Amino acid sequence: SFPAKQLPSCNTCCAQTRKPKIPTAVTVLLVFNYVNMASICRQLLRGSQTFAIKTAVRASTTQPMTFARCMSSENFKNIVVERVGKNSNVGLIKLNRPRALNALCDELMTEVNQALDEFEGDTKIGCVILTGSQKAFAAGADIKEMQNQEFSDVFGGMFLSHWDQLSRTKIPTIAVVTGYALGGGCEVAMMCDIIYAGDNASFGQPEILLGTIPGAGGTQRLPKAIGKAKAMEMVLTGDRISAEEALTAGLVSKVYPKEEVFDKAVALAEKISRNSRLINSIAKEAVNKSYQLSLAEGLHLEKRLFHASFATHDRKEGMDAFCEKRKAEFKNK
Repeated sequence: SFPAKQLPSCNTCCAQTRKPKIPTAVTVLLVFNYVNMASICRQLLRGSQTFAIKTAVRASTTQPMTFARCMSSENFKNIVVERVGKNSNVGLIKLNRPRALNALCDELMTEVNQALDEFEGDTKIGCVILTGSQKAFAAGADIKEMQNQEFSDVFGGMFLSHWDQLSRTKIPTIAVVTGYALGGGCEVAMMCDIIYAGDNASFGQPEILLGTIPGAGGTQRLPKAIGKAKAMEMVLTGDRISAEEALTAGLVSKVYPKEEVFDKAVALAEKISRNSRLINSIAKEAVNKSYQLSLAEGLHLEKRLFHASFATHDRKEGMDAFCEKRKAEFKNK
């Protein structure tokens, strides 16, 4: 544990851990005590020391409790990570397994979680976009990775347990779907707060055709989004629905030509990012809880969260700016 101004350089760290008495990943964890420990511990528990080390080394050595500002896609094998928007305040995670139509494997989802952790640690980021290619957002989970698994493997190993971090992140998230969003791809899109679809998008839960069922939210989130009857039809037949059908059913928010949808999503993300990040997270929690609580419980929670906003700087700033006819300057506190 080092004071903020005395954090060692990477060279110092490597020199200290060249012949460690404990596993290297754990040593790095002890040295870089200003990183997101939850993410790294998850990686260590899954035996992924390489990813744990990468995450730790990417931590900022100049600002305590924040991540490095220059996160590079070179650190990732299956995703591309950028900051986009006029003010670089929108995080972009692009799934990048083109030969497999962005099939979702364990390694890819681990990398997505790492990128989310880093964006959450960057106070400049107000919204995150998740997208794929124009041909496929994600054509499903990687079947080859699951093919030879047995019950004891998936149950004992908590298979897919780390896939839903998208649904738990406090930053608003937007899925930009073009092409296929099937199986796990559809489920991951539904984990995001908003879905924008290109006019060539198609959604489906075809697991039944493989002798199994959706395992990452398809039987739970889909009925809440489009109703039981339509969801049951999709789950029991494996049939797909088009972007327009998804819009009519309420699964997606907007449909645009596939060449325009990404830019439209960035514009939306920038608009969201102009709000207070703190208040955005409170509003997001209130809406998400509506799916879990009765109306009476939800209304009670909403009132309490509304009251809580009066303890924030940004609530006062927002109302002062409105009354003074000026633009609010939120501090995210």
